[in-house]
Amino acid sequence: MAASTASRLSPPRLHVSSPPPHLPLRRSRLSPLRAAKLEAVLSIGTHLIPHPRKAETGGEDAFFVSTDAGGVFAIADGVSGWAEKDVNPALFSRELMAHSSTFLKDEEVNHDPQLLLMKAHAATTSIGSATVIIAMLEKTGILKIASVGDCGLKVIRKGQVMFSTCPQEHYFDCPYQISSEAIGQTYMDALVCTVNLMEGDMIVSGSDGFFDNIFDQEIISVISESPGVDEAAKALAELARKHSVDFYFDSPYSMEARSRVRNIYLLCQPFSVLFFLLLTGCCS
Repeated sequence: MAASTASRLSPPRLHVSSPPPHLPLRRSRLSPLRAAKLEAVLSIGTHLIPHPRKAETGGEDAFFVSTDAGGVFAIADGVSGWAEKDVNPALFSRELMAHSSTFLKDEEVNHDPQLLLMKAHAATTSIGSATVIIAMLEKTGILKIASVGDCGLKVIRKGQVMFSTCPQEHYFDCPYQISSEAIGQTYMDALVCTVNLMEGDMIVSGSDGFFDNIFDQEIISVISESPGVDEAAKALAELARKHSVDFYFDSPYSMEARSRVRNIYLLCQPFSVLFFLLLTGCCS
């Protein structure tokens, strides 16, 4: 991340220890974690690869992670079109994430990602806009999500994608955005959902630059071959970067474009800022 980014937007990688051997997991094979016996926590790995032309300034994405309660993470992808108006697109996303971190324990938020987005957006004064996703893990194993735009999240369980968020867009390649302008979306437009997690679930979350350039099966394969969350995060981001600069790679983005637009031979997604967050459900 850029040196000017607040430290709470790019904290060190977090490692939450696994439970000691004498605390076995007592649950049925397919049931959520039981709060009376166990508390769900996350093990987190991150990796960020800015666009080559934006590397010196740290890119336009911002994020934060927190160990509050079961764990919280959020991603904001600054909309690059603001650069055409001489506005740094990173300022809005960074301030939005800074306020999200600040209001995390606010009583009014009450561990609700949609209300956290409301408070953070209202406090943000920078000009610009961003797509955003906020996820909060309850100690009971329930993951609560609020998302505006096309930042994504997938839950992988036993080698299969069992949950994916859906992008919100006005039309192809024009996602919903939290904005400084009145014409933008607000927290009320957020896609809100909950997922019951199980021990060992893998959560992959990132901006559109990540998911536009990598297929679900590739994500699953990389995770299965990685020794830990840090290694998986780096390997996945590097693979997406490799695909993004390969003119001949038929990416998820190009396939989606062809399905919507006629008479297009090949569309390659220009390499955009990538953010990847990998989390593992465990118990303590």
